[in-house]
Amino acid sequence: MTDSTQFGAAHDWAALGNDIKTWGQQLGFSAVGITRLDLKQEQPALNAWLEKRYHGEMDYMARNVEMRTQPDLLHPGSVTAIVVRLDYLPPNARFAKDLNDDQCGFISRYAGGRDYHKLMRNRLKQLGNRIREQIADYDGRPFVDSAPILERPLAQQAGLGWVGKHSLLLNRDSGSWFFIGELLTNLPLPVDEPYQGDCGSCKACLTLCPTAAIVEPYVVDAKRCISYLTIESDGPIPEALRPALGNRIYGCDDCQLACPNNRDAPLTQESDFHTRSPLTQPKLLDLWRWSEAEFLKATEGSPIRRIGFIRWRRNLAVALGNASADPQIIDALQQGFGEAGEMVDEHIRWALARQQQGLGTKTKQQQRLIRIVEKGLSRDA
Repeated sequence: MTDSTQFGAAHDWAALGNDIKTWGQQLGFSAVGITRLDLKQEQPALNAWLEKRYHGEMDYMARNVEMRTQPDLLHPGSVTAIVVRLDYLPPNARFAKDLNDDQCGFISRYAGGRDYHKLMRNRLKQLGNRIREQIADYDGRPFVDSAPILERPLAQQAGLGWVGKHSLLLNRDSGSWFFIGELLTNLPLPVDEPYQGDCGSCKACLTLCPTAAIVEPYVVDAKRCISYLTIESDGPIPEALRPALGNRIYGCDDCQLACPNNRDAPLTQESDFHTRSPLTQPKLLDLWRWSEAEFLKATEGSPIRRIGFIRWRRNLAVALGNASADPQIIDALQQGFGEAGEMVDEHIRWALARQQQGLGTKTKQQQRLIRIVEKGLSRDA
């Protein structure tokens, strides 16, 4: 911990810590916590995960490993992290309706509105400016998914929640529908107590993951995860996993939908995170007919845009292959040949074979998840 005398005149660090939390909430953050930066206890689990190649094509996960457990290396001189949470669950989420209608595309609920990265980063910068008004020698740097930080264990240390069996941060009162960001600082602030909580004997997320990506409690094989397959991976989706994707065209919320801690999760107060009209129960055929220019226009400012048009078409082809057999789908798929390259064409051929054989039906596991959502285990406004 940095010697507080370096800041000159004595400061009431406890009062400043309380002020920081108040300022953070005034800026719209759902919760603010403070913690030290030592995450070395996470190193063995991280090493084991990397050794098993569970990170797939995300080679950046295997770089700068020391920084992930020693965040102070990212911004030398840092001694504490101000960790923030921002709720994103939009109203009228329509989980069950979207999963139950195989003519529609399901988009992860964090992605239907504005990209959160810039919004959170700007607010963290504003928070840093407020601190600098009080402490002239303040030095800090904001991070929002932009550096090798194990942000979920860091958030648990800051008292914001615990890491659940699906590897996401969970809060007993607020569920898991929220983003996390950090402000690394050189301030010797008092730290919060780590959040005390666990999933108990619940295994709903493991049981209902469509691709069995949660290979054991707290361990996710990204290569099987639908979010990874539809967003991070830029190659072909493994054929054996395609039926399990159903109509999920960008990300997957199934492990969160299954989690009982999300029954009463709060809706976002940020209108920027509300689902845009083109992405509210979007018809697969309508999305398939978008040109690249239309895709770029409709996803401007959205996290969806970063996957690009080719991956977008790949994902749609799989969803159309999983839809109930329909001559209109077959016709649209045939017309799509050659529009986005050979990789997409291979997915179109697969989808056509599914359609022509009339095999685009939901699995029993998918039907079970839909029933759980419809019974109100998760919000479906």
